[in-house]
Amino acid sequence: MSKQPPIVAELGRPETPEETAARKAEFSKTYRAGQSFRNLIAALIITLAVVAVVIFGVPRGEPASEPQIDLPGIAADVESTMESPVVIPELGDFWRVNAAELQGGATTVWNITLAPADEDERGFIRIAQAFDADASWAPQLLDGTASTDTTRIGGLDWDVYALGGRTENNVSHAIGTQAGDDYILLYGSRSADSTAKLAESLIPQIRTISEAE
Repeated sequence: MSKQPPIVAELGRPETPEETAARKAEFSKTYRAGQSFRNLIAALIITLAVVAVVIFGVPRGEPASEPQIDLPGIAADVESTMESPVVIPELGDFWRVNAAELQGGATTVWNITLAPADEDERGFIRIAQAFDADASWAPQLLDGTASTDTTRIGGLDWDVYALGGRTENNVSHAIGTQAGDDYILLYGSRSADSTAKLAESLIPQIRTISEAE
């Protein structure tokens, strides 16, 4: 004798196959929804834990300082490459080196970019030593501006470039002088007095370069 299906209390009779299938489908849907919610909560907890590690676990402090540029070391390599002395500015407490490199091209140039070490000071000065060049080379860096005057600094004659306004490279003042076969150009956004003071500090080296040529 076959077993009769159980009577469902809510219905007062056995379930039909369709009702059984619908009930199981609803149960499965509810179960999956519960699982999804629990998985979401678990994922949220893990995410919060990771954020907490990032916030509280990473050491705090001052931002990492930029690596120091070894100006003497780079200059020594340039002198070896060019077989000629180069200018190496004395930084003291006022200046810091932002860049120092030998640039090739139609004219090979030893470039140094200086900026005040004090954050309250503004501006920059670039020192460019163009090998086997003269004053006719300088306008290439100065939007085509040629020298219109001269001034005397440290016993040497310096070409003065009247830029009028700032160039595309934010240059407002420039002076240059011949050093043997090379041309030394100082240009940037610092004042004429600041540029002249830096130029005067380079005089002994410029004389050495002139005598070595």
